[in-house]
Amino acid sequence: MRKIRIIEHISLDGVIQHENGDGFGHGNWTMPYRTPAGLAAVVEAYGSRFDLLLGRRTYDAWAGFWPQAGDSPMASGLNAATKYVATHRPESLAWGPVQDLGTDILAGIRRVQATDGPDLIVCGSSTLTTLLLDQGLVDEVVLLVYPVLLGWGKRLFSESAAPRELAFVSSQATSTGVLLNTYRHVGALRR
Repeated sequence: MRKIRIIEHISLDGVIQHENGDGFGHGNWTMPYRTPAGLAAVVEAYGSRFDLLLGRRTYDAWAGFWPQAGDSPMASGLNAATKYVATHRPESLAWGPVQDLGTDILAGIRRVQATDGPDLIVCGSSTLTTLLLDQGLVDEVVLLVYPVLLGWGKRLFSESAAPRELAFVSSQATSTGVLLNTYRHVGALRR
């Protein structure tokens, strides 16, 4: 059974949006904080072999960038990974290897998770992230927390997300103040 791991770049106030649009004008806000050591930590967090679980918008954004990103450990890993995509338009998936999750997304995720293979990494895809946590399908959450407050933008979790409990695993800091925090998913919030 494969593990599902969420890896997100996130501001202190919970924003994960990186692209300008819909009035959001802070695109590429992570750029001033990137360092070679930080990239090495991110590559290590992904692991040497992984596949991706992606929502359609994240898949489309990445398909427009990573195939042309050149040769690097990050680009090579993402381009080689099988992308399992939640989409209503599977015929237009071109960045592969790729498979759609089918019309029943949860059944598709459970089917993929039950197979042998590398960990499944979820990035972006906030709707998918919330669904996975609500269903108890997430094993680990890795948050790259940047020392910025953006005020507004797409957030990792919507206000409708169910309360969850995470257990701290580790933390690592970069020279620019980015914290790479790893948590194990425990389940519903205890009261």
